Amino acid sequence: MRVLKVGRRKILVFHFNIPIMKAVIIGGGVIGLCSAYYLQKTGWQVTVLDDSRGDEGCSYGNLGMIVPSHFVPLSSPGAIAKGVRWLFDSRSPFYIKFSFDPRLISWALRFVRNATRQNVEKAAIPLVEFNLYSQSLFEELNAEPGLDFGLEHTGILMYYKSQKAADEEMHLARKAGELGIDVEILNKDEVQRLEPQTELDVLGAAHYRCDAHLDPNRFMVQLRKCLQVSGVDVQSNTSVTQIIASSGRIQKVITSKGEQEGDAYVLACGAWLGQLAKRLGLKIPLIAGKGYSFTYERPLKKLNFPAILCEARVAISPMCERMRYGGTMEVGSPDNKINMNRVKGIVESISQYLPDFNLNVPDTNDIWYGLRPCSPDGLPYVGRSSKFENLLIAGGHCMMGMSLGPATGKSIADLANNKKTHVDIRAFEPSRFS
Repeated sequence: MRVLKVGRRKILVFHFNIPIMKAVIIGGGVIGLCSAYYLQKTGWQVTVLDDSRGDEGCSYGNLGMIVPSHFVPLSSPGAIAKGVRWLFDSRSPFYIKFSFDPRLISWALRFVRNATRQNVEKAAIPLVEFNLYSQSLFEELNAEPGLDFGLEHTGILMYYKSQKAADEEMHLARKAGELGIDVEILNKDEVQRLEPQTELDVLGAAHYRCDAHLDPNRFMVQLRKCLQVSGVDVQSNTSVTQIIASSGRIQKVITSKGEQEGDAYVLACGAWLGQLAKRLGLKIPLIAGKGYSFTYERPLKKLNFPAILCEARVAISPMCERMRYGGTMEVGSPDNKINMNRVKGIVESISQYLPDFNLNVPDTNDIWYGLRPCSPDGLPYVGRSSKFENLLIAGGHCMMGMSLGPATGKSIADLANNKKTHVDIRAFEPSRFS
């Protein structure tokens, strides 16, 4: 307090030293960076610990799809039925690398138990609401100075070739309509009019007009730069070696570059979330699901609309002057090997739907792979730790990490600020398997 004299009057001036709260985020993917963005926006001093060089991982090599249409979690009756058939096909979209790893066995048993119609129905509304919320946040982000990542609202086309797949997509479209999702079933002629420069060999498609897509590489690079300009300390090539906890709180984090202390900590470390949580005595079942993608610069043939080839489970995204193709889900212990049979399966399936897309199998150096963090019930983990009062969990988004990045980051910031989240996230409770 001090006395300020103004003319003949004396005014008492009070100084309040409001402490700046510090957050330490473990993980520099889309979930970690979005959490950093919204925490910094609300006055937190933020440090992001990224054990990569900052230009790799699932957040960079994905298809950039924002998908309110994806209201059916990975763990579903259909996944079990198709998965059993695909297990014996080396080029199939889904594969489990069986081993005697107790984590894999435990995860697989939970996956089967959760692959029920009841689980799908229970997950639908939370997933749709979270995705729609995230899409609105993407629109806000794209309007920010320094952020222009090719956000387009053309929707996504779900192509099908067989009557069985057509029946499944029509059933899903009816369910989507009941959930308020904008979707239309198109016959072959109607789809062909949307892609007049490309020959289509399909029965038709479901057009989810609610969906959008972006360029994930541009988004991540721009967001990272935006954070650094705003004062966020983003540390690349920084691995966490130890987390010190006592009295129900995280006290500090030991890294390869020193110690970090904070008032709040966020675990957003992708496919390694389960392992890091285990060090703290937390039970967060998670397994890595490897996926592949490859990108062509200035291709001879290009789609107007992002697409998913239903039977093949292959995704295609136009990104400015590029085309990206991706697919497969290879579940098991993570490694850095590229299974060329699975890549060949992606390439061969494309020509079955798009006959004039004569693609060659890319060289190994041109193939990207990433490890998707998969929970047993197909839902992400977003919320407070039940064991440590200053620890927040954000992960397990499977193939929707990019789509749900902003909604997750904003929810983490709301929780850190003791505010009610914009949408109900109780379905994503991190301790639901404890």
